[in-house]
Amino acid sequence: MIPSTRFIIDMGGQDSKAIEVDPEGNVTNFIMNDKCAAGTGRFLEVMAQVLEVESVAEMGPLALQSKEPCHISSTCTVFAETEVVVLRAEGKDRKDLIAGIHKAVSARVAAMASSLTFRPDVVFTGGVAKNIGVKKFLEEEIGIELLVPDEPQIIGALGAALFAHL
Repeated sequence: MIPSTRFIIDMGGQDSKAIEVDPEGNVTNFIMNDKCAAGTGRFLEVMAQVLEVESVAEMGPLALQSKEPCHISSTCTVFAETEVVVLRAEGKDRKDLIAGIHKAVSARVAAMASSLTFRPDVVFTGGVAKNIGVKKFLEEEIGIELLVPDEPQIIGALGAALFAHL
């Protein structure tokens, strides 16, 4: 979809991946977060429920309206949920909490991917790539603009289908 791709960050509902690719599109290195939901779409779903946001799709625009993102220090979904509930009880603005959640997700994925070498063009795929808040904060974390395909959630399946077709 984007021939200039040299690095992929894929964030789905259950896992996150960072993938280095060569100029021919071959995978040269790969890392995956598969033990914890804190860097995934599921984490965002849980936080949307906690903050009574109707859908994860609404969270990205709300995160961008934040004036002072909260610091969410927990890397575990269960502990982060408790932290968000406590911050909410302390009167923190919901937009600031949502921005803090997006920053936490972005920081976790950037840290996971940092063992690889970010090289432009960096492409952001998976369903979470549709979230403009995560995209913005992830760009800030890694210092590189992310390219997002028109339908980022189907890219992995499309690649598998094309690979199987060969």
